[in-house]
Amino acid sequence: MDTKGASASKAAVDARTLVVHVLAVAATVLVLLWCVHFRGGVALSSHNKQLIFNLHPVLMVLGLVVLAGEATLSYRSLPVSRDARKKVHLALHAAGLAVGILGVYAVFKFHVESGIPNLYSLHSWLGIATITLYALQWLAGFLAFFFPGASPATRRATLPWHALLGLLVFVFAVATAQLGFLEKLTFLQGPPLRLPKYGAEALLVNFTAVVVLILGVAVVLSTVTIDTTRGQVEIKWMVLGACSMDAGFASEMFISSNSLIEISTWVLHRGGGTGGLQPPWEEKN
Repeated sequence: MDTKGASASKAAVDARTLVVHVLAVAATVLVLLWCVHFRGGVALSSHNKQLIFNLHPVLMVLGLVVLAGEATLSYRSLPVSRDARKKVHLALHAAGLAVGILGVYAVFKFHVESGIPNLYSLHSWLGIATITLYALQWLAGFLAFFFPGASPATRRATLPWHALLGLLVFVFAVATAQLGFLEKLTFLQGPPLRLPKYGAEALLVNFTAVVVLILGVAVVLSTVTIDTTRGQVEIKWMVLGACSMDAGFASEMFISSNSLIEISTWVLHRGGGTGGLQPPWEEKN
């Protein structure tokens, strides 16, 4: 890849990352506007049990969508060392998981104190599955890539799958959020509140759900590269990891239009050598 092509590719990644940041801020502001302005505020303990519930959508969007999305992009977007990116990635996902667990606690607390059954809807089933998978994914990543750390060969083999599974968990979180917005708005439009179907709050909830959905799509598009130069569509995940103090590695996974999944790994020695294998960003036209 020539210098001009590399610069264009970097500019495209930067532009997509900026879009994600803007959408993340918009999603956070919109869900806060809904829960604070229209629903009366948030609280972890209150005589008004609805205030306890209001914490749930705020924390779930903030934790499993906004923070998770930023953590997913941190490996590609941050202009810092590989080791620093790894630590930021780990910390953001840990924060997202902690916020998400608090959001789940809030909705269970609301149900218990309001005498409402738990885990009766598809949204709740998928929600528990998603946060469980998120926690397992974070734990596996911590043990394999941070402490105590797997062998270099194991890390090289598992990193592409770690990236792919993490992206799928993020997609599950976005899908579960869509079900949550739909479920809550359906309750609000029924008795006793009978919220107007075309009222300001109903439109805000729908618009917030759309922004969250677009945010999810933007994160996925910012994480993958779609390549059609070989006569077939290839969707690639490029991820970086550390083998040792003196070398790292880059792994590329792609799914092509003929349904084949391929994984290629290059060892990147300090100083730029690749041990005889040439990664695609160093290929010459």
